[in-house]
Amino acid sequence: MDLVLACLLLACAAAVAHAVAPGPVELGLTEQLQSLPGGTGIGWRVVALLGGWPGVTAVVAVTLYLRRIRLAVELAAASAVSWVACIGLAWLVGPRPSGVDEQSFPAVQVAVVSALVAVMVPYLATRWRGALWVVPLLVGVADVHLGNASPLDALAGGVLGWGMGAASHLVWGAPGRRTTAPAVRTALALVGIDVVEMVPVRTRMWGPLEFTATTGAGERLRVDVVQRLHRRASAWYRLRRLLASVEVEDEPPLSSIRHETEHEALVTVTAERAGLRTPSLVTICEARYGAPLLVRREICGRRLPELPVEEVDDRLLDAVWEQVAVLRRARIAHHDLRARNLLVDVDSRPWVLGLTFGKIGASALRCAQDIAEVLVSLASVVGVERAVGSACRRLSADELEPVLPHLQPMALPRRIRGQLARERFELDELRGRLAEEIARPVPTLRSPVRPGTIVGLVLLGAAVYALLPLLSSAGEIVAALRDADRAWLALSAATGLVAILLSAVSILGSSPVALPFWRNATVQLAAAFTGRTTPGGVGFFGINVAFLERLGVRRSSAVGAAVLNLAATGLVGALCCLAGVLALGAKAFLQDLRIPLGWPLVVAAAGVIVVGLGVLGSPWGRRRVLVPGLRLARELGATLRRPLRATQLFGGALGHTVASAAGLMAALAALGAPVPVVGVFAVFVIGQTLGHLVPVPGGMGPVEALTIGGLVTLGVTPTVAVAAVLVSRLLTYWLPVLPGIVAFRYLQHHTVI
Repeated sequence: MDLVLACLLLACAAAVAHAVAPGPVELGLTEQLQSLPGGTGIGWRVVALLGGWPGVTAVVAVTLYLRRIRLAVELAAASAVSWVACIGLAWLVGPRPSGVDEQSFPAVQVAVVSALVAVMVPYLATRWRGALWVVPLLVGVADVHLGNASPLDALAGGVLGWGMGAASHLVWGAPGRRTTAPAVRTALALVGIDVVEMVPVRTRMWGPLEFTATTGAGERLRVDVVQRLHRRASAWYRLRRLLASVEVEDEPPLSSIRHETEHEALVTVTAERAGLRTPSLVTICEARYGAPLLVRREICGRRLPELPVEEVDDRLLDAVWEQVAVLRRARIAHHDLRARNLLVDVDSRPWVLGLTFGKIGASALRCAQDIAEVLVSLASVVGVERAVGSACRRLSADELEPVLPHLQPMALPRRIRGQLARERFELDELRGRLAEEIARPVPTLRSPVRPGTIVGLVLLGAAVYALLPLLSSAGEIVAALRDADRAWLALSAATGLVAILLSAVSILGSSPVALPFWRNATVQLAAAFTGRTTPGGVGFFGINVAFLERLGVRRSSAVGAAVLNLAATGLVGALCCLAGVLALGAKAFLQDLRIPLGWPLVVAAAGVIVVGLGVLGSPWGRRRVLVPGLRLARELGATLRRPLRATQLFGGALGHTVASAAGLMAALAALGAPVPVVGVFAVFVIGQTLGHLVPVPGGMGPVEALTIGGLVTLGVTPTVAVAAVLVSRLLTYWLPVLPGIVAFRYLQHHTVI
């Protein structure tokens, strides 16, 4: 019927295009669409390309990646046939009487994207089918806006694509409609189950639909409508696990939805035979023109997250770990042990649900991941302390030690770690608490560099070192670098290493225990790698925490020491920045500034104060801002009362800043430029302080731009300013990353971090 209707509509549109010139309505609509914002900008052109070969290639590639081979072939064939049909129909119809030859009938890109959508629609949930048709509508608007088609051409292209999709379904077949309660009742009747009542439980876009069925004998059943679940570990997931130092095991490929249903049934029966408390399997069957059905006994109870915290007692937690132990002994990996997959019946006994991703004959690695998932799930319900305590009661330290590498964001699926309100902080606390309870060291990451950091580092580095020389002549910069004094350049490189030693002195002042100086200095050299290749210096924080923990410092104290060092360094930087602004003569820049006085200023200031007090007085403000701030202030005050620690902490931070600024001065001297010491120091600290506020690795980009601008205001020529900043950043900031990598590997090999 869809194909017949599409042919009739297309024939009518072709007759109009062949014999009738555009009328006032069509011309007015064209004028309105062409007057949309954006002109012939890139946005509308990108939308129009969705119906071209880039859009077709992308859709087919994604479909192939999801292993929908047949669907990919259908999409490619429908788009190709639509393109050929558009060319043939345009030749038959010819130009419109208006004489506008450059507008083809029908619009090819609209036809192609409409064919893609028409083919894909039956594979989607009902609620998403209508939304996908917005894409051909946008492509049609883009074609008219760019002058490539008229409204009639776009409409005809949409109808042609719709008809091609219907023809594709007629030739290749289309997926069945969503399984309904009557279809489930009929399927159960065919396998001998007499159902007197069928109630749908919930409907989701992904995962199984669920029904509860009551038989004539009064037995209650749970029926899952199994849909395709993407079991294969994605490339992104594998990369995350690789960077997390945890080997990833791919999911077993399943050939069909029926195969997936039988797989889950097999895992369920095997787990039940091993002693796992899971709803018994009754049968599997298949609805006509629908998906396979998995029928189990219905267990009355509530999911674990639905229980009040006071009802989740230690007996229930111990019973959960008993079920996990059953899976571990049977070598069955669940791989989806979210809290919602734990059902508590009326007798307070836990039942394990959702064995869709289960695997029989799992390795010890997969079983350790199950334990990690249960720890995270229980911590999301009862807190970290009770979750770890219950695990330590039921499992030995040797059984729990392999779990530690899995308790990090990159090693856990999003569905698991997303249960925690404060994902990263609670995972760190969970890992540290577990390591403390079992007296095992906290494992560190193999590499602190995230994929996003690598991409950002490459892009920002290319932008900075390729675009900044455009501020002046690139040839002059190269000539200045060629004639630079090698001795001053060597001194500039040496200041980078001196700055690292002074950073080690600052760490001595923040540590609660005495540190071996040269080992600490080696850690700070490694931190030149970890801290300068992560946004916001997160790697510097992490490596120092790991170092202190290896020395026996409790994790909370180690974190406090690292935060204290960062706070002292930030305070010194802020004071130096303020002094630099004053040294550069800020009054000269602010002499024309007039501060408005009167009631508007008073009201605005009062509003800011009220909002600030409201934030600090809120639970979030007290927990995240006020309490940590007061604690940090007390620690800084306690450090100031100890002269040696205060000198090490603040003196090392100040020395680090001075040594780094000396690297810029040496680079300027190497290029033969005048070096006003106070002015260059002021420019350096301003560029470093403000530039590192941007959350990019090493402040790359903002630091260089601010420093170059400051040197130019001091009278340094743009050529020398660009060359000096690039050279100093390379020699003093980025060059130490290379020995830092070596130091990082050395420290890992000797279990220092």
